[in-house]
Amino acid sequence: MSPEVRTNVNIKPYRTALALPGLRSLLLVAVLARIPLTATGVTLTFHVVLDLDGSYGAAGLVGAAITVGAAIGGPLLGRLVDRRGLRPVLVLTGIAEAVFWTTAPSLAYPLLLPAAFVAGSLALPIFSVVRQSIAALVPEDQRRPAYALDSMSVELSFMIGPALAVALVTAISAQTTMYLVGGGIVAAGTALWFLNPPIRGAAEPVGPRRQVPRREWLTPRLLAVLAVSTAATLVLGGTDVAVVAVLRASGEVGWTGVVLACWAIASLVGGFAYGAVHRSLSPLALTAALALCTIPVGLGGAHWWLISLALIPAGALCAPTIAASADAVSRLAPPEVRGEAMGLHGSAVTVGIAVGAPLAGAVIDASAPLWGFVVTGALGALVTLAVLPIELRRRRNADAVTPPPVEADLTPVSH
Repeated sequence: MSPEVRTNVNIKPYRTALALPGLRSLLLVAVLARIPLTATGVTLTFHVVLDLDGSYGAAGLVGAAITVGAAIGGPLLGRLVDRRGLRPVLVLTGIAEAVFWTTAPSLAYPLLLPAAFVAGSLALPIFSVVRQSIAALVPEDQRRPAYALDSMSVELSFMIGPALAVALVTAISAQTTMYLVGGGIVAAGTALWFLNPPIRGAAEPVGPRRQVPRREWLTPRLLAVLAVSTAATLVLGGTDVAVVAVLRASGEVGWTGVVLACWAIASLVGGFAYGAVHRSLSPLALTAALALCTIPVGLGGAHWWLISLALIPAGALCAPTIAASADAVSRLAPPEVRGEAMGLHGSAVTVGIAVGAPLAGAVIDASAPLWGFVVTGALGALVTLAVLPIELRRRRNADAVTPPPVEADLTPVSH
């Protein structure tokens, strides 16, 4: 096969997906809208430490307040999208974001903490809304490349957002950066309001929403997908902290940005490959592979380039794992409750990151940096092992209902 043909085979799924009406503009708005959202954590950290003369622990509490609020508010906002539509929720969350980011720079720390929790609860639901809209815009057989593109756009946002925030804080001030981040978030909500992407597919029922009891759709299989989503991001959150600790211990902390960039590039390559393949990959299998590949990363801690090489296999599984879990949720949730289901998925992802980072930090403080990789990777693998029976039961049931092949009647026909 010539290189030209091979390239066409690889990018054909992306061409087909991007040719669908509305998807290209949705992904463009998504990557731009997520940049200010990914900058919130580091911006608030600098504000607490530099402007309020607080400790990093105090800054971490503000970040935890936003995270807990987002984990609680995500499914509730998703349910509101299902019942009232997208635009009312964008107006509500846009106003909440505007109020928080215009007042937060002048709040004392005791007021900033509860304000951060409320802001997290009413945070602009960019991540879940984009994934919900992809499910509405894209037929099921084309969602894999679409969700791969979305996952890669998230990776790009995380590469740009925090770095841009650090540059702005350094060049101007943390307080001014807060105003700029808030303005970016409000602008993102406004752009999404004007775009108004669909939340229900053209072939899906319209009109009054059918009330779907949770017991009908919050099945063991969906819960298993949410569990492995949490496990995956727990591993990622732990890896982030462990990389810094390992490089600091080896006296190469100045290479941290390079190592994390290599990790992110591997994720982009893996995400592209995932969207180009024709066979579905289970989020359970991807999470298990991600966890197992993370465990030995710390063994390359002597030099930054060894850590970079050791991170490539795990990095290549990051974007595919998140994409596969979002795709699975979109297929398992009925259209009437897809917003709430995507909100739960967003909460699962958020909780994993929130738990993984401090867990790795505690393990590293109690032992050595390489154990940050080992413990979070092993915990992720244990979660996949715990939900494995659900996946095996589903496959047995699927095999049981598959009709046997029809055998040809070879009996001679008498005349």
